[in-house]
Amino acid sequence: MDFVEKIIGEELSKFESKFSEAVKSNAPLLDRIMKYIIKRKGKQLRPMFVLLSAKISGPINESTYRAAALVELLHTATLVHDDVVDESLERRGFFSINAIWKNKIAVLVGDYLLSKGLLLSTSNNDFKHLHILSEAVKQMSEGELLQIEKSRNLNLDEKIYFEIIKSKTASLLSSACAVGAWSTSNDEVISNKMKVFGEKVGIAFQIKDDLFDYGTEDIGKPTGNDIKEKKLTLPLIYTLNNTNAATKRKIIYIIKNENNNKEKVKWLIEQVVAAGGIQYAQEKMNQYRDEALVILYEFPESPVRKALEDLVRYTTDRKY
Repeated sequence: MDFVEKIIGEELSKFESKFSEAVKSNAPLLDRIMKYIIKRKGKQLRPMFVLLSAKISGPINESTYRAAALVELLHTATLVHDDVVDESLERRGFFSINAIWKNKIAVLVGDYLLSKGLLLSTSNNDFKHLHILSEAVKQMSEGELLQIEKSRNLNLDEKIYFEIIKSKTASLLSSACAVGAWSTSNDEVISNKMKVFGEKVGIAFQIKDDLFDYGTEDIGKPTGNDIKEKKLTLPLIYTLNNTNAATKRKIIYIIKNENNNKEKVKWLIEQVVAAGGIQYAQEKMNQYRDEALVILYEFPESPVRKALEDLVRYTTDRKY
């Protein structure tokens, strides 16, 4: 990540300043909440992908900064709304917006962020930006609803799993890469190429998140959070499809009825490890990462391409 900072550190700092300006509000309560959100922002992966995807085709410009701000506005809005839907009281180790200000205000804050994104694009005639990102928001909603539908009866095969994560997670990263590339190239071919690149990185990113739930030598202790939330992730899906009927029935029973029992969850995780679910998920993750890098290597060798490669590898090598 140090090399990434070296290549776009200045632009990232400029983006952060522009983003802070973009979310300002004349309403004191809203402005206070926006400052709270900005102070607790995450790793800024999506803006990094926007800036690097732009820079691989040409110099970063004002359109690029607006694209990065739009991505971050929409991403933040979906996180705020997700915490309401999931009744989550924490976000990145801090209290969520709904935990402090309650659901009604949190929903309105999410709506405010969405509207700021719309205004940012329409005010500057960035209609292509808006089109690319609107498609992502649609897919994210569809993916979330599909997951809810399928998780009710734990009826989820690998094909549906990938359909869900392509929509829920990969679509926004895919759009971030596409809109970044468009901002400097105005080229549909390059933008679409970066869109596919971003989708593959996004899928690898989500599988890595799945693996955190089970723990490995690299990651540390398993959390079992996905099991508690009855989410069928790739290691578990593989295990259910590659174990005997009795073990499968027991696993499903634990997920449905004993998902808060630490000993039962520990046993379930042991079954996933023994069945090869972790190894299978790691192989799939690396496959998508490598497919993304094949697309990236179609661009000429440069420090920007190297930074993008480092960022891709970070998504699968990260410890948290």
